[in-house]
Amino acid sequence: MVGRPNVGKSTLVNRVVGARSAVVDELAGATRDRRELEADWAGRDFIVVDTGGWEAGPDGDLSRAVREQAEGAVSGADVVVLVVDGLTELTDDDLGVVSILRSAGAPVVLAANKLDNAAAERAADRLWGLGLGEPHAVSAYHGRGVGDLLDAVVEALPERGEAPKTDAPRLAVVGRPNVGKSTLLNRLVGEPRVIVSETAGTTRDPIEATAVIDGEEYRVVDTAGIRRKAGVDEGADYYSVLRAREALAGADAALLMVDACEGIVRQDQKIAAEIVDAGVSAVVLLNKWDAVDEERMGLVERSLPDRFGFLSWAPVLRISAETGARVGELGPVVEAVLEARERRVSTGRLNRDIRRWARAHPPPVKSGRRPTIQYAVQAGTSPPTFVLFTSGGELADGYLRFLENRLRESHDFVGAPFRFVARARPKR
Repeated sequence: MVGRPNVGKSTLVNRVVGARSAVVDELAGATRDRRELEADWAGRDFIVVDTGGWEAGPDGDLSRAVREQAEGAVSGADVVVLVVDGLTELTDDDLGVVSILRSAGAPVVLAANKLDNAAAERAADRLWGLGLGEPHAVSAYHGRGVGDLLDAVVEALPERGEAPKTDAPRLAVVGRPNVGKSTLLNRLVGEPRVIVSETAGTTRDPIEATAVIDGEEYRVVDTAGIRRKAGVDEGADYYSVLRAREALAGADAALLMVDACEGIVRQDQKIAAEIVDAGVSAVVLLNKWDAVDEERMGLVERSLPDRFGFLSWAPVLRISAETGARVGELGPVVEAVLEARERRVSTGRLNRDIRRWARAHPPPVKSGRRPTIQYAVQAGTSPPTFVLFTSGGELADGYLRFLENRLRESHDFVGAPFRFVARARPKR
């Protein structure tokens, strides 16, 4: 899907995929990177690529980068859908896109958007003069004419091929705005797949790309910077943060990026808490480490146990996404945390360990009663989940943390969160 800014490309993408997957905003320029989404029509599966608005005279580095991303999407497409505003005259930006498409080589399907009734549809006739074939009158907002447009798209697609099947683990790159998430994705993918800008909040949609890290294939998702709630009350930023949280919930592991120059701040702690709540494995990346002086390094190192105490099980890497320094260490660490996520402890071994720890350090009295752990079992993985059957009272949260620490030490659950379920056995 290509076109100038604010012609309704993202609205049309959402209509095609059947979900509000792309960020939509009344202000032009809500979409910046190109985003790939799965869709199907008439029994045919395909990938829809949402792009930012193409401008003939981009103003600034960010606008130029958006234009380059759109042109990159065109160069790799089997079919291009050119979206124009059916209610307004063609602009220089529209004609600039047309000029590029004439030399692109891929078939073009022309969509005249914002035409939501039969009378308005006649306005599409003037677009025959572009020489791109039949203009399809559509209303992305209301869904009018979108079926006919998709019929034309499916007809123009090449012969059906075998879709690549992949069960590659998903890694969500999360963090505050402007900590280097997009730079890391580009570094891992090996090309400028995502726009990088000094302007905070450049990434709005989660961008997913395949990366090979240390010989293993992963699906890496670059997410929008998660801001504090007061900063995302409405508009595109609100939905960007919402989609970032959805990407985190669907990931196998999170790469939490922290700006080492600024240190660990309160918002980093809140994002770490969201990782714990989502139940995904985690790796902490202290980015821009090469730009930190020795005094600052020591300060950041000393703050880790206090600031990220509840995420102490996550390994920490000190990297520079911009230069690539120590990024090569990421592969073995990610592989280790994903293996730990699937690790199981046999029921016999688990009960022997817990009985030994309980004899050495009995559970504390709570509400005047001392609980006893009668039996334990690992009920699942991803994340590792343990059920403790107790009698005589409830286990205190502090004691559950004690058991968690012992389990981690004995069974190497590095980078994997735990779930404990305590169940009181009924009295006979």
